[in-house]
Amino acid sequence: MPTDGPTKCFGFVQTYDTKPKRRLFEVLRSQGMQPNQQVTFLTDGGEDVRDLPPYLNPQAEHYLDWFHVTMRITVMTQLAKSLRSHDNADLATEVAGELERLKWFLWHGNVFRALQVVADLELDLDVEHAPLEQRKLLKAVTEFGGYIRANASCIPNYGERFRSGEAISSAFVESAVNQVVSKRMVKKQQMRWTPEGAHLLLQIRTRTLNGELAATFRTWYPALALEDHAIPVQELPAAA
Repeated sequence: MPTDGPTKCFGFVQTYDTKPKRRLFEVLRSQGMQPNQQVTFLTDGGEDVRDLPPYLNPQAEHYLDWFHVTMRITVMTQLAKSLRSHDNADLATEVAGELERLKWFLWHGNVFRALQVVADLELDLDVEHAPLEQRKLLKAVTEFGGYIRANASCIPNYGERFRSGEAISSAFVESAVNQVVSKRMVKKQQMRWTPEGAHLLLQIRTRTLNGELAATFRTWYPALALEDHAIPVQELPAAA
């Protein structure tokens, strides 16, 4: 996302693309990134994307985006509410309060205290003959603890960044993903995609959305270059 000008999207299938770092570098360079320019990455914390920033610049900043943190906490909060149906109202209330504390510590970048809350929740939930909902919540809490530990170095003081007007979330990426993938890969379509097929679809979709499809075809097929009097080539509509 440059300071001025349009943004661009890119995509790849990790298990198929052999040069994802190069793909990202070329996109950023086309957006005006200068050599050794510091770049800030907001990601969902996945292992595959954590490896990309250091390739571009050792000084690049990589932050776990707040959207994905709160999304996981929201899921755990919903699971905690289900405990009330098993006469565990007190436990449900206690867990809800602890989850609020967990969120507060992470908002202020206090990973140490956040992990202490996770450990306390695991102790409270790990009991014999616990109902299914409680076991699900315990699993979610344990996985969240691992998620925070893996991304501890990428968790800033979100409150401080927010007050300074700096980005803390990449929630807009989720809408971009829907725009790129559209309805082609959702379960309702009953379609199966090979890694190669999905990867190639992403390349066509992103070039269409970026307004680069015609130029790409001219690179492949120079004969498509039209004379001045010919009908100009138009980009495919974004929904195509």
